[in-house]
Amino acid sequence: MYILIEGIDTSGKSTQAQLLYRSYPDAILTKEPGGCRLGEEIREMILHKGVESKTAELFLFLADRAEHFETVIKPNLDRIIISDRGLVSGIAYALANGSPLSRDQLIDLNRLALDNHLPDKVVLLETDETVLGSRMKQKAEDKIEQRGIDYLLEVQHHMKEVIAHLKIPHHSIPANLPIEEIHRHIKEFIDD
Repeated sequence: MYILIEGIDTSGKSTQAQLLYRSYPDAILTKEPGGCRLGEEIREMILHKGVESKTAELFLFLADRAEHFETVIKPNLDRIIISDRGLVSGIAYALANGSPLSRDQLIDLNRLALDNHLPDKVVLLETDETVLGSRMKQKAEDKIEQRGIDYLLEVQHHMKEVIAHLKIPHHSIPANLPIEEIHRHIKEFIDD
């Protein structure tokens, strides 16, 4: 089972991915970008050095997604795969960046990168302006987070649209719930 844990920055998705991984000892835990060697280099380039062209940024993320699928996801499809982010984020961030491509074109490109293998389930950790603002004050911002709260909330809006459009089984959970309660909701959804 291929599971995406999605959410904007500071939503707690990495924490929940780690907790879920501990619940399934034979699972694979990965992330996008950065879940493979090429992805680590792309992640560093985009998040810390910056890329001027939004189109270049999009294609770098797609390159990571294709390599990640080929080297991490595809060889392990017989196991539980927990990914901290994936195509939902990729499409949502591209749309929020003012991509010249439509949502459907972005979906087609992501299907190509994933060899047409969409995730089996998606968990979306939803946040709001108050929680996001409070959490962002507590951490150093990368190049994407520096785009601001309104930008991140727009990304979250696009995430919800993309998930609905793809019709992937999903569960949305408020990110301001206690960590263990969020974990319990995710486990129930995964085990169902």
